[in-house]
Amino acid sequence: MSARVVLLCGPSGSGKSLLAARSGLPVLRLDDFYKEGDDPTLPLVAGGSDIDWDHPGSWDADAAVAAIDRLCRTGRTDVPVYDISLSARTGADTVDIGGAPLFVAEGIFAAEIVTRCGELGLLADALCLSRGPVKTFRRRFLRDLREGRKSVPFLLRRGWRLMRLERTIVARQTSLGAYACDRDEALSRLAAAGVGVGGQGGADTRTEDSGARSTAQSA
Repeated sequence: MSARVVLLCGPSGSGKSLLAARSGLPVLRLDDFYKEGDDPTLPLVAGGSDIDWDHPGSWDADAAVAAIDRLCRTGRTDVPVYDISLSARTGADTVDIGGAPLFVAEGIFAAEIVTRCGELGLLADALCLSRGPVKTFRRRFLRDLREGRKSVPFLLRRGWRLMRLERTIVARQTSLGAYACDRDEALSRLAAAGVGVGGQGGADTRTEDSGARSTAQSA
């Protein structure tokens, strides 16, 4: 095994992509493994007709784990390029971590594959970034509006629903094995994971405290 992964999850809009970029580590975007908009298995929001893009059923976990496994074993993998505004894959790309011993896989569903990555021996750490419901709502809405991800009515309906559910989302992600933390602690743990992988042959850098929180306690 030449590399290991830090899974970075958290509610949509919590700052995962910015944090991953700031870490200086290679990054795999897990949002590129969304199912396409015409997939008949896509879940709907309860009591409505909108596709629930925050439900794990809207995402291809098997393909994401396979890509992480290939990156850990070979340092390269082909990935789809997904356009959220079109709800479609628009091409393919190659992710190459260049021999790095550690990389970040970030996305709202990263917690869904913590157990599988751990069982495969791929996992260095799993983090859940949390900013608070109001701050996350504002940041998510402005980002999605700027990028034209969906229609304004859809963004408002989704944003209000996610703001009310944020604490439940964080609780689910921690119950799946991710450690809840703010930006500064996340950066500190990423740095520690890099030292652990590079200096100790890929030792698991999760602390006993993180494991206890996970045992006690979804995007």
